[in-house]
Amino acid sequence: MKKYIIFFTLIIISFTSSLNAQANFKAGEFLKFRIHYTGLNAGYATINVEDVTLNGKSHYHIIGKGNSSGAVRVFFKVDDNYESYIDKSTMKPTKFVRNIVEGSYKRHQIYYFDHANKKAKVENKKDGSINTETIPFDAQDLLSAFYNLRNQDYKKIKTGDFLNQNIFLGDETLKFRLKVLGRETLKTKFGKISAIKIRPYVQSGRIFKESESVTMWISDDENLVPLKIKAGLMVGSLNADLDDFKNLKSPISFSK
Repeated sequence: MKKYIIFFTLIIISFTSSLNAQANFKAGEFLKFRIHYTGLNAGYATINVEDVTLNGKSHYHIIGKGNSSGAVRVFFKVDDNYESYIDKSTMKPTKFVRNIVEGSYKRHQIYYFDHANKKAKVENKKDGSINTETIPFDAQDLLSAFYNLRNQDYKKIKTGDFLNQNIFLGDETLKFRLKVLGRETLKTKFGKISAIKIRPYVQSGRIFKESESVTMWISDDENLVPLKIKAGLMVGSLNADLDDFKNLKSPISFSK
């Protein structure tokens, strides 16, 4: 169960796109997602945006949280907190905080990105150790990757396109790949909406039934907000749905 909740918290806040310094989001934005595991309410994930200054430069401060709840929390506690500081001039992360509790597994790390030299310094708060890792020039963290996707022109997203991203986490760079499957009308708690259907490619055989087990829907507008995610697992299924939103930069249109 642990690995399923962790994966879903991550996938909500970590998918990909090309760079664009003109943001399609703004400070004050708030997104909330409800997560279900095989019919049970497994928890929630939230993301909100603030404006801050870091190292004398204007940044977006993105705060992502994931928590187990209800019956699931009784036998497995999840309290995950992620923070990304994204340089507004480059839309690349300067600093990333990972402070998580997942049952008995705990991590509290701070990442400092040096994109010019293709390095990332990882500070482990538990033991005070500091490691320096090599990263690709386009490395993103979990949260900055999510907001990177939302900065591209939704009108240029075509069926059959592949979206790729290098996401640095811990001591390795994860190569994340998604395929655009097409467009369709999606039913949500807010009403119907035009959505872009996307498939993240995942490793089969350990968590997922097959490499094409996960499907995502994002709004077909300038917001590119995640609306729904479905995943077929080796045991059971996992689903996430947009549960609440506030202060989007562009209007979002739902119909009855």
